[in-house]
Amino acid sequence: MDFGDILDEWEKDTSRAYGKKRIKKDERKASCSADKGEAGTEEVRANPIDIWLRRYGAVNKDEFLEEREETAAERRSRLRTMKSEAVIDLHGLTREEAWARLEAFFADAVSRKLSKVLIIHGKGSHSEGDPVLARMVRLFIEQNMHAGESGHPGNESGGKGSTWVIIK
Repeated sequence: MDFGDILDEWEKDTSRAYGKKRIKKDERKASCSADKGEAGTEEVRANPIDIWLRRYGAVNKDEFLEEREETAAERRSRLRTMKSEAVIDLHGLTREEAWARLEAFFADAVSRKLSKVLIIHGKGSHSEGDPVLARMVRLFIEQNMHAGESGHPGNESGGKGSTWVIIK
C-alpha cells in the first residue's frame, strides 16, 4: 500500500458524516480486530483525535471572542444606565468633612473595583445662595483621577440632589 492509496482511503473514510450508528460500528470493528489479534487479519484502529472531535466537537475560539467584545460607546451606554454599586450621603457635613469622606469613599470604590457610584449631596435648599455641597462635589469629581463621566440620575434616585460617577 503506497501513500496515494492511504490518502484515497482517508478521503473515503472522512467524506461520510459521523453519526451515533457509525461511531458504534467503528468501535465494534476496533473491538473485533482487537479480539482477533494475531489471527492475521488487518487491524483497524480509530484515530484518537477523530474520536475526541466526534465526542466533543470543535469550537471556533475567535468567534467566541468576537461576541464578547464591547465597544467604548456600548460600555459607556451600559454604565450610564446601570444601577449604582455604592452610595454615600453627604447631608449635614461641612465642605472639609465631605471632601475627606469622598476621598475615602473613592479609594474604597477603586479597591473594590466598582464601576459606578452615587453621591447624595442634596439640592441646597437650606443653603444661602448656591448649593455648597453640590459645587464641592463637582470640584472633587473634576480633580479626582479615578472619577470619570458623571451626571444626575432620575428623580427616583435623587435628581439634582445627587450625582452618579463612573469610576475609571
